[in-house]
Amino acid sequence: MITLAENSYGKSRVRLAKVKRHADRHDFREWTIEIRLEGDFESCFVAGDNSKILPTDTMKNTVYSLARSSVADTIEEFGKELLSFFLSRNPQVSRAHILLSEKAWEHLRTNGKSHPTAFVQSSGECQTTEVAASRDGAPFIRSGFENLVILKTEDSEFAGFLKDSLTTLPETSDRLLATSARARWNYSASDLPFAALRSSVRDILLSVFAAHISKSVQHTLYAMGERVLANVPEIDDVELTMPNKHYLPADLSRFGQDNPNEIFVPTDEPHGTIKARLRRQG
Repeated sequence: MITLAENSYGKSRVRLAKVKRHADRHDFREWTIEIRLEGDFESCFVAGDNSKILPTDTMKNTVYSLARSSVADTIEEFGKELLSFFLSRNPQVSRAHILLSEKAWEHLRTNGKSHPTAFVQSSGECQTTEVAASRDGAPFIRSGFENLVILKTEDSEFAGFLKDSLTTLPETSDRLLATSARARWNYSASDLPFAALRSSVRDILLSVFAAHISKSVQHTLYAMGERVLANVPEIDDVELTMPNKHYLPADLSRFGQDNPNEIFVPTDEPHGTIKARLRRQG
């Protein structure tokens, strides 16, 4: 006996750009959306009956049509609008997942002023969110960012670690600490000031990274997550992933030169990957 244990389908990498035209400036956002639907689709898989299948091309069209009338300023709010649309129109869908990411466009500054209609993509950082809900349930919202590249040139060491016959890494009390950080956090409710909370979380993470006296990436990661949970009660837990981006001191002794920890060789392969999720007790 063979049964269909679980299934889903949807549309990936639907790219959307939107301009909001105000009298004194324009706002520009660029989002990428993935839609996944779960539900009563067994007849399609087992018998080739497509009568309950909403075409993925229709899902793509829904993104653009809904964006035209949407008042959402955040990916969280737009994700909630898409959720409601798909669940309200498709009784065969039991659960919908909407994943969104946003590129970091900012107003370009010229002559010390912010240009009202010109933009610059100043980094590869990407904001993310996942919005999901069952038919009769409240939306679950998990937001974050990825590819936030940060580096500090002091207050970082790595010593006292386990050593065996294969260990070649020297201890150091003064190293560069760099990472391409990814963060995810779960909101405690679905109706919150998402833009302000996201900004607060990001600011806390960066301020702790900069000021922390780091004994290891693990040590700093924990301090960053701990501070977020202590200061943002609207978040239930936070997950951080911080791969090492190594900057290795260059050996200049062959050239008769010293290297007072100033010249480095950047390398990010292979790299260590440190990941942890912190949550409140109780």
